[in-house]
Amino acid sequence: MRPRAERPLREDTPLARDLIRDLNPVQQEAVRHGDGPLLVLAGAGSGKTRVLTYRVAYLIGELGVSPRRILAVTFTNKAAGEMKRRVEELIGAKARNTWIGTFHSVCARILRREAQWGWWSPSFSIYDDTDQTALVKQCMEKAGVASSVFSPKAILSAISRAKDRLLTADQYRGQASRGYFEECVAKVYVEYEKGLVENNAFDFDDLIMRAVGLLRGTREVLDAYSQRFEHILVDEYQDTSHAQYELVNLLSSHHRNICVVGDDDQSIYGWRGADISNILDFEHDHPDAVVLRLEQNYRSTGNILDAAHDVVSMNERRKEKKLWTERERGSRVSLLRCSNEYQEADAIRDRVVALTAGGRRGHHEFAVLYRTHAQSRVIEDSLRRAGVPYDIVGGVRFYERAEVKDVLAYARVVSNPADSVSLGRILNVPPRKIGDRSVERLEAFAEESGTSLLSALGSSAQIDGLPAAARTSGEALAGALRRASERAERDPVDQVLESLLSETGYLEWLKKSGTEEAEQRIANVQELVSAASEFVETSGEESLSAFLEQVSLVANIDRWADGSNAVSLMTLHNAKGLEFGVVMIPGLEDGLLPHESAFADDEELEEERRLFYVGMTRAMDELYLFAADTRRRAGVMDLRSASRFLDEIDPAHIEIDTLAPPATAFARPGLGRASRGSGAGRRPSPSRARTSDFPDYENYSQEEAQFGPGTRVRHSRWGEGVVIEVSGFSGDAIARIRFGDDDEKRIMLRYGKLEIVTE
Repeated sequence: MRPRAERPLREDTPLARDLIRDLNPVQQEAVRHGDGPLLVLAGAGSGKTRVLTYRVAYLIGELGVSPRRILAVTFTNKAAGEMKRRVEELIGAKARNTWIGTFHSVCARILRREAQWGWWSPSFSIYDDTDQTALVKQCMEKAGVASSVFSPKAILSAISRAKDRLLTADQYRGQASRGYFEECVAKVYVEYEKGLVENNAFDFDDLIMRAVGLLRGTREVLDAYSQRFEHILVDEYQDTSHAQYELVNLLSSHHRNICVVGDDDQSIYGWRGADISNILDFEHDHPDAVVLRLEQNYRSTGNILDAAHDVVSMNERRKEKKLWTERERGSRVSLLRCSNEYQEADAIRDRVVALTAGGRRGHHEFAVLYRTHAQSRVIEDSLRRAGVPYDIVGGVRFYERAEVKDVLAYARVVSNPADSVSLGRILNVPPRKIGDRSVERLEAFAEESGTSLLSALGSSAQIDGLPAAARTSGEALAGALRRASERAERDPVDQVLESLLSETGYLEWLKKSGTEEAEQRIANVQELVSAASEFVETSGEESLSAFLEQVSLVANIDRWADGSNAVSLMTLHNAKGLEFGVVMIPGLEDGLLPHESAFADDEELEEERRLFYVGMTRAMDELYLFAADTRRRAGVMDLRSASRFLDEIDPAHIEIDTLAPPATAFARPGLGRASRGSGAGRRPSPSRARTSDFPDYENYSQEEAQFGPGTRVRHSRWGEGVVIEVSGFSGDAIARIRFGDDDEKRIMLRYGKLEIVTE
C-alpha cells in the first residue's frame, strides 16, 4: 500500500499545472490526499464535482493507480457521465476503464458478472415502478390481501423500506412487534420475492440489497472486489441509505481508501431512506479519517449565503461550516407578503417580466421552486396568460409514457424470456383476442409444466380449452419474440427494436388510429428507437440488455431539458444540484414549508429547514421569497401563518415588501432573527392560530356585514353552522364558524359560498 502522505507535486506536468490553476488550497489538499479515509464536507456551490474529478485524475495520472482499481459512485447517470467526460479531458483515454457509475448501475454490473453465485441469470430484468406494482397486485391476490383494504403502492412502499434496511421477507416476517398492516406486508413480501425469482428480475432496491447479500455471503466475491478497488470515491454521501452505507463499507474493507464527499446541510431525502447519520458519524466509523471543509462558494452573492446560513445554522444535527465568497454582497434577499396564492403567482410573473425586459435576462435564468407539485397550477396559469415560456420539471416523463413502456416491455421479454410481468403487459397490445380466461389457462399451463409464460404461449396448440383465435395469435406472438431474440444476439439494439415494432404489428396499430394523439405516440416510439441508436453511438455498446439497463437506471432529473429558454418550475427536491441566476420560492408558510407533516418531529423539521437552505443556495444573483396570508385548500380559503424559518433570517440580510393588507396572518412584530431554543421555531400549525392574533375591522361590505356573530349559515361541504366572529376587512373578511360541537372552520367570506339559514 502506498504511503498515506501526499506525493510532492511535480509542477511540470500538465495535470499538475491544471490542478494548481483550477483549485483552491483546500480543494488541492482533498485531491492530493494519500491513503486512508477522507471526509470532504463540501458546502453548496463549493466545487465538489471538480474535487472528485481531479482526485480520480490525480490518482491515475500522478500516483499511477490503475483505472481498473478505482470505483467512483454517484447518484445520477448525468453526474456519472459528466465525471467520466471531465476525467478523460484531464488525462485522456486511459481513464475509460475506471468504474464510474450510480449505486444501482454498479450493483447491476456486479450481479450480472457474478450471476453464477446466485439464483438469477445475467439477463435478469430490472423492474420499474409500474412493473413492481403489477407484480405486487398479483402477489396480494395470492396472499389473500384485498386491494380495497391496503393499496398496492402502500404495500410496495413498505417492502421497499424493508429492503433498504436489508431485511429479507423471512426476516421481516420474524420481527417481534407487528400490526395488521405489517402482517399483510409480510405475506405479500414472501410472494413478491417468489415472483421476482420466477421472473428472473430485480427491483431497484434489490440491486443494492442483493449485491450486499452476495458480498456478505460469498467470501470469494467480497475478496475479489474489496481487493480490486484500491480507491473508492462516493459523491453525495449525505444521501446514502443504510443499504448503500453497508455496500460502501464492504467494498472498502480491504484497502480502507474511502473518500466520501457530501454536505450534511443538503441532506433532504430522509423520506426515501437517506440516513444523515452516515455522514455525521463518518469520523466515528473511521477514527483516523482526515476531514476537510470546502467553504468557499463560487455560486452565490454574500447576502444570499448569509441568509441561507442564518436558517440552516438553527439545526442541531449538523457539522459547522460557514460558506463565504469572493463575489460581491449583492442585493438583500427579498420577501414578498401576498394576500393569496393568486397575488403570489402574479408577483412571480411580474418579476420575471420586469427582469427579462430589454433582454436583461433570459427566461432560462429563472427557477420557481416549490414544496409540492400542487403549487404549480396557479403559477402556470399566470405565466401562461402573460405569454411567459416555462418548463415543468417532473411532469409525465418520456420513459413513463404508455407507448414507450409498451415497447420496452416487448424488449424486456426478448432479453429475458422469463419476464412474465412484461409479457403480461403486451399480450393484448395491440389486441390479439387473448382474453382474461385465456391468460388464466396460459398461466395455469406454465405453472403445471414448470415453464415460463412465454413458453406456454408458444405451446398454445397443446392447451385444452384455449380458443382458436387465442392459439393462433399466441403462437404468432411467441414466434415474433423468438425471432427478435435471435436477432438480439447479432444485431445492434436500434435495429432489433425496429424489426420488433414491425413484426408485432405495434407501429401499424398506432398508425391505424389516425388521430393526433396517435401521431404523438408514434413520434414517441420513434424517439425511443433514436435513443437506442444514440446509445449505440455514444456508449460503444450494441446489446439490447445493456440498453435496457441504461433506460432502467435513468434518474428523473437526468431528463431535464436545461437547454430551453424557459422559466423552470420544479419542486425543491428536484432542484438539488442545479443553479439559476434568479430563484423564486413561493409558499413560505407553516404547513407548506415546513410541511405540516414535520411539526411533530424534530428530525423532520430539521430536514425541512435543510430543504429551504437547498432552495436558497440555488440562487446565484437574486433570491425572492413569497408567502401568502390565505391559500385555497379543499375548496376553502385557508388562513396561513408565515413560515417559522423566515424568523430565523437576520434583518440585515432580507428586505420585506407587503403586497397584502396589514391585517393578516402576518400582523405580529416584525420578522426578526430567532435564537436557538427561543421557541421561534416551534410555533403551532395554522389550524391552532388564535382569533385574537387578527384585529377586527368594521368596514365590511353590505353583503359581508350580514354574516355577523350568531348568524346561522349553511356550507355545501360541512352543513349548518354558527358564525362565532368575523375578522379582517372588506374583501378579505374571514368568518370563524362552528359546525357541530367541536368542528371550527375559518372561511373567507368572498370565496366561501355561505348561505344564511333563515328558518
